[in-house]
Amino acid sequence: MLYRGLSPDQVRQRLPRLIFALALLGFAVSLTIRADLGLAPWDVLHQGISRRTGVPIGTVGILVGLVVLLAWIPLRERLGIGTVLNVILLGLTIDVTLAVLPEATSTGVRWAELVAGAFLIGPGIALYLSCELGPGPRDGVMTALVQRGMSLRVIRTAMEVAVLAAGFALGGTVGVGT
Repeated sequence: MLYRGLSPDQVRQRLPRLIFALALLGFAVSLTIRADLGLAPWDVLHQGISRRTGVPIGTVGILVGLVVLLAWIPLRERLGIGTVLNVILLGLTIDVTLAVLPEATSTGVRWAELVAGAFLIGPGIALYLSCELGPGPRDGVMTALVQRGMSLRVIRTAMEVAVLAAGFALGGTVGVGT
């Protein structure tokens, strides 16, 4: 068994869906980045770091994801293949998509990118979660803290506000898309 009671065949069957889900999520996030109308809190942080360092935003997402995984050690969380692929494939997809996706030429196109990106994030997350091959690094920290008796609402809100504030301070885009 490779992951929480799943057979190797079950994992192999779910991998294509997982990869598609992560590619869809990366593409959706790329659309919101290109729209430049405000990002989700973690993406504000990634963008702020990217702007300060010159490291591509997807690569920053990978590096931040790896740092967040360090918090799993004292929490004794178990990595799944979905966790590892989440960190790597999301960032790679974002960097590749942004390299080929042209800059928006009008406000209308930017709004269309924001709406399309925001819409596609939902199905991407649903597909990812339905694979049950491991949580993303940020969600793993959140669920581990909730299992230890902390409030989901408080933990999630505190995490999102903290990374949003840090990202904004570093120059990440906060706006209507946030």
